[in-house]
Amino acid sequence: MLKALLGNPFFQFLIGRGIGLYMLLVGWTTRWARVNRAVIEPAWDKGQARFVCCIWHGRFVQVHMLWRFGRRRPKAKFLISRSREGGIVAHASQTVGADVIRGSAAKGGQQKGGMGATFEIVRHIEMNGIVGMTPDGPRGPRMRAKMGSVQIAKLAQAQLLPLAWSTQWRIVFSSWDRFVLPLPFGRGALIWGAPIPPPGPDANQAEMELVRGQLEAELNRITAEADRLAGAGVIEPAPLGASAQPAVTPT
Repeated sequence: MLKALLGNPFFQFLIGRGIGLYMLLVGWTTRWARVNRAVIEPAWDKGQARFVCCIWHGRFVQVHMLWRFGRRRPKAKFLISRSREGGIVAHASQTVGADVIRGSAAKGGQQKGGMGATFEIVRHIEMNGIVGMTPDGPRGPRMRAKMGSVQIAKLAQAQLLPLAWSTQWRIVFSSWDRFVLPLPFGRGALIWGAPIPPPGPDANQAEMELVRGQLEAELNRITAEADRLAGAGVIEPAPLGASAQPAVTPT
């Protein structure tokens, strides 16, 4: 029954819109501290930077607060999977002003639109657009970067920009990503990390791995900093070699 509801386009629209409106409520009512915002302002005001923006999967909900939307701003698009849940997330993203690109890696021999999504992402960046990705998605391990974002950065020759946020009041789920549901009317932190240059067009696997490690380390650094600034407990990365955890019970 639940799977049928999640697969219903009308149900996805209603739930997604509701989530998007809640995201806006939290953004409007939280007292945000902003760290290193200057790094992104040239992209907002002049379109001078091409970024692959990266945030951990468990922090996706308030990522719109780390971007500025408007008619004259560079277009921001987020990569969303083609799963049932992804349909809900897509509607939520559109509610807060972001466009989406649907696609994910093949699974069990079934194509999930990953190749087409890659081409669309690269084209969008080359037209001075910005793309948002979750390097540990869609199934983890938590806060361990996969190579996808680095490969996109290499293809588009775009900088990787780590992003993080946290709030004082929140619910942390025991899902694989330790999903953070922010609560309104508290204080929070928004952090733009240090941009990471992309691998060169002819980068080998060792050079790609170096960039991947830099991305993971910087994302974990600023995510921990955001938690501390917000007065919340720091969520740690999954141990190396850990697998995804399916439970979604609030803690």
